[in-house]
Amino acid sequence: MGNREKKSTFFGGAAILAAGIAIVKLIGAVYKIPLGNILGDEGFGHFNNAYVIYNLLLMVSTAGLPVALSKTISEANALGRRNQVHRVFNVALVTFFLLGAVSFAVMFLFAQPLADLQGDGMAVYAVQAIAPACFFVCVLSTFRGYAQGHSNMVPTAVSQIIEALGKLIIGLALAWFLVQQGMSSAFSAAGAIFGVTCGAGICLIYLIADHVRRRRSETGRLDDAPEDHGVILKKLMVIAVPITLCASVTPITSWLDTAQVQNILRDIMGAQPAEWYEAQSVVDPVVAAYGAYQKAITIYNLPSSFMVAITASVVPAIAACRARRDLVGAGRIAESSMRVGMLLALPAGIGLLALAGPIMQLLYPTTDHAIADPSMMLLGLASIFVCIMLVCNSVLQASGFVNLPIVIMVAGCAAKLIVNNFMVRSVGAVGAAVGTLVCYIIVAVLELALIKRVIPAVPSYGRVFVKPAAAAAVMGLAVWAVYGLLDRFLGNTLSTLGAICVGVLVYAVLVVALRTISREDLSLMPKGDKIAKILRL
Repeated sequence: MGNREKKSTFFGGAAILAAGIAIVKLIGAVYKIPLGNILGDEGFGHFNNAYVIYNLLLMVSTAGLPVALSKTISEANALGRRNQVHRVFNVALVTFFLLGAVSFAVMFLFAQPLADLQGDGMAVYAVQAIAPACFFVCVLSTFRGYAQGHSNMVPTAVSQIIEALGKLIIGLALAWFLVQQGMSSAFSAAGAIFGVTCGAGICLIYLIADHVRRRRSETGRLDDAPEDHGVILKKLMVIAVPITLCASVTPITSWLDTAQVQNILRDIMGAQPAEWYEAQSVVDPVVAAYGAYQKAITIYNLPSSFMVAITASVVPAIAACRARRDLVGAGRIAESSMRVGMLLALPAGIGLLALAGPIMQLLYPTTDHAIADPSMMLLGLASIFVCIMLVCNSVLQASGFVNLPIVIMVAGCAAKLIVNNFMVRSVGAVGAAVGTLVCYIIVAVLELALIKRVIPAVPSYGRVFVKPAAAAAVMGLAVWAVYGLLDRFLGNTLSTLGAICVGVLVYAVLVVALRTISREDLSLMPKGDKIAKILRL
């Protein structure tokens, strides 16, 4: 009974954390949708050019060290070595402080060259506005790692939501104010992205206050001899460097992708440097085209947020089965997780494909729909393969195969950059969406093949994909037909919302009628047993 309660508690905690991450992602979408409308295509392009640079430097600075810190503190805490815990924290805090200072200095002092590399010299103000966030996030990662090392996930979850709300409220307010004052798109984008800096600063204040409060109530032995600072730093780096290298693949690719696409567009369009358009007070066609494409990217990122709860539960569940040498049980969990993932990803992706134009018209009525709409169609399909990749990654990692998914991801990203080079020259900014689709098709197919080869109890891909795909295909046809019918009488907004409602209803009926999901599948989800009873599974 004790093991059952422990397992239930763990999965409940994992589900709460996953829900917190999903909330943060949804806040991010809520932030970027109105922001795109306030800034327009060009301003949104400046914003995203700065954010890509920030994300790259942030990932290099913070991807691995918080994990290393939490692991090292957890080990010391388990032995009751409070002096060791405190010294590990102090070493990490100094390290993070220095990394943050260097990242801030690089972004702020070299803002112009970094913006020029992106093909958007006028993003310089936005790059400088977000530079302090690098320092804040580096430092606050120390406090998150310390709390996680004590198995306390609340500060991390709360701080992430505070950070997201800060950038939402302050960023939108500043963007709206600057646009109303008649400021240029470059300055308005800088104001919008300064909300990220403010959110990170507020988050750091909360974490410092929470850390001080919790430290006062801590108890434990203080007579242990902590290790030397150099030994601790070496331990942290041994864990952190491989994680950082793995985690940096995607942001490096995004940075290269952004620079490649805009520089190719500037070449094929015969466009002037960004500064020329700013001086003439006219829209830069390259940055505007990139901004329209990024609006489709904002929506494309939403389906993957549904995978967070699954991946959070799958890794420990499979790892526990393998520890008991229950390979059949591990295979069943892997299959169930993939099937639940497809039940969520397929309707989302097919829905974005079927209603790409109407959704973009609803959310971004003033964007360049010649770029945004076809990009959304391609990215809707790509989102399905992204979700497959995320679930496959969790299955492979839980099964002990950590490095192979990274190699596959590098291959997919390389393919994306190659496809971009040809497709962007052929069809413009939409070609970047083609590159994204090709990238994740390659990654998903290779990871499915890898699972088939290395997992002892192989999941049945027929059970994973056939019924959910059939239900999603019928749903896609239904929403397309309903929208076409309603649009004649009700206009785009009501027609799109009506088609989505019909799609949800049709898909839910088909899932139950085809018995696409089982009680075992639902057991992976919070309140799964109650849902199974309602569905009579």
